[in-house]
Amino acid sequence: MPNLNEKNIDVEGLAQDAVNDKDIFQELKEGVRSKDNTIRQNSFKAMQVIAEDNPHFLYSEWDYFQEMLLSPNNYHKYIAIYILASLTSVDNDNKFEEIFDDYYGILAGDKAMTASHVALNSSVMAHNKPNLRSQIVDILMNIDEIHQGKQKELIKAYAIEALGKIYPESEDKELIENYVKSQRDSKSPKTRSMAQCFLDRC
Repeated sequence: MPNLNEKNIDVEGLAQDAVNDKDIFQELKEGVRSKDNTIRQNSFKAMQVIAEDNPHFLYSEWDYFQEMLLSPNNYHKYIAIYILASLTSVDNDNKFEEIFDDYYGILAGDKAMTASHVALNSSVMAHNKPNLRSQIVDILMNIDEIHQGKQKELIKAYAIEALGKIYPESEDKELIENYVKSQRDSKSPKTRSMAQCFLDRC
């Protein structure tokens, strides 16, 4: 069995081993909920590799990660935010649509740690779920009204990064451009920089 406490573990190899060995996979499932930071991070990184490279294999575990998304534990939420986003690539049962409000409810919360990563991962869902793209874009452009915490300006940087990836496929290009232009005077240096970067490229 792998030593999930090991620093600099080969997560690519670990992910491959987990796909081929149910005991190792079970270790990773338990590991993503570990209180030990190293075990949790190693398990998460390996699971993320599986979610991106072999999503069909992991899709059967959707409910497990959905439960983590709804957890009061922000580390669990963070992991689920990424895994579920990746699994939308094979979500033929439209499970994401069923939890859409829960997923974006995190963005509407007051925790910047999780809200920022919901914003960032929005580009993944917008690509995998084109039927939701305009709705997602609208949410990202309304951080001021949606997020309840004190870091709204910072979270906009993550939203703009996602919008930059969504932009080529979007039917709302003008709306996105106008929104990003309006953020050039943000109080957050990171957001100002991200807005300018977007405008220079797009």
